Amino acid sequence: MDKEMEKTRLSSLDIPALTGERADAALPQTPSRVSVLDRWMARKLLDLLGNPPLTFVLWDGEKIFSSENPSIAKLHFQDSDVLQKLLMNPALHFGDLYGAGRIEVEGNLVDLLVTVYRALATAPKYQKLKEAQTRLFNRPRSNRITNSRDNIHHHYDIGNDFYELWLDREAMQYTCAYFPEPDLTIEEAQRAKMDHICRKLRLKPGDRVVEAGCGWGGFALHMAKHYGVTVKSYNISHQQILYARERIKAAGLTEKVEYVEDDYRNIKGKFDVFVSVGMLEHVGRDNYRELGDVIHRSLTTAGRGLIHSIGRNKPERLNAWIEKRIFPGAYPPSLREMMEVFEASEFSILDVENLRLHYTRTLEHWLERFERNAVIIENTYDRAFVRAWRLYFAGSIAGFTSGTMQLFQILFTRGDNNDIPWSRAHLYKE
Repeated sequence: MDKEMEKTRLSSLDIPALTGERADAALPQTPSRVSVLDRWMARKLLDLLGNPPLTFVLWDGEKIFSSENPSIAKLHFQDSDVLQKLLMNPALHFGDLYGAGRIEVEGNLVDLLVTVYRALATAPKYQKLKEAQTRLFNRPRSNRITNSRDNIHHHYDIGNDFYELWLDREAMQYTCAYFPEPDLTIEEAQRAKMDHICRKLRLKPGDRVVEAGCGWGGFALHMAKHYGVTVKSYNISHQQILYARERIKAAGLTEKVEYVEDDYRNIKGKFDVFVSVGMLEHVGRDNYRELGDVIHRSLTTAGRGLIHSIGRNKPERLNAWIEKRIFPGAYPPSLREMMEVFEASEFSILDVENLRLHYTRTLEHWLERFERNAVIIENTYDRAFVRAWRLYFAGSIAGFTSGTMQLFQILFTRGDNNDIPWSRAHLYKE
């Protein structure tokens, strides 16, 4: 396929790899002649998706479409089995089939996915199918303490060198950046994100901070270096912890920052500040009350905290393919669901901010860098890995662009703490 046909608009969120089982999507198929049944399945699939302005190109070149509007993109199907799988479970099988090269996209991949997501939101047949499949098949993996390490290892321990190819070069932040000005570099925007959070938390020299989920350690280093705090960071990714410890040693801040390779449930000590950036998605709804208990026992009387997390406008599970292949055990909560973390301990919510479009721009930067290094990545892993991550980025961009995904920052403190700012003015001071 011509390279121009596979180019995607620079866009959306984190992308893990196509590792482990790939079902039978990657098995070579011998295309048969297009039958009446094949045409019926193609039309049925368009109807199931809400008849978006797309063209299906079958393996003999025949085109199937249903919308009067011009097609946003063309999907080339390699064989009849592709149609069968998409009708059975489109949310799961599309990713496997695209990764294996059995579906090719002619046109802008992000625009295609935005169009499909918006059509699906008002497609009653698809919604009924998704509800049934979610109950029967697309169940997320558990985040019990015995499972969490395996879930995190699946995504975060695939190679620090891989993430260095497309994350910001200063802090290795694998979470939504903040763009007070839209033309910032990803390095500038990630720095702005960290400062934005620090201002919300009103960090000051001498504060004791506990961080649940530290990634590669960049935020803890930033807080210690620029705000004079001490930080204790917990993470269960072995590779990330090793990376973080090397960085803090090189920065000469080992007396200010401690990286602990352990689960957030085992946090010990008393702290002035609790912060978690991009970890709640991996906690699982069944464990929100326990997370709240951890925060409650960890914070001092006037303690404050912030949770930064991908979310939803209403309760809904993560895309089945992403949960199965990329982020096992992940769940993006609605705001109402997030309140389960705070209510039992009577925490007071001080501020809620949605940075949805900032994540779109963050992902666009990541995808641009990913594409610049696609040849290196393919030589290290394989072509299916590259296609899976490309789809993951594009699908994430589409999710935030179309509004199916959100990015919440929730600032909180103890309910009886009156040491709180009178306005948000301090958030926007240099």
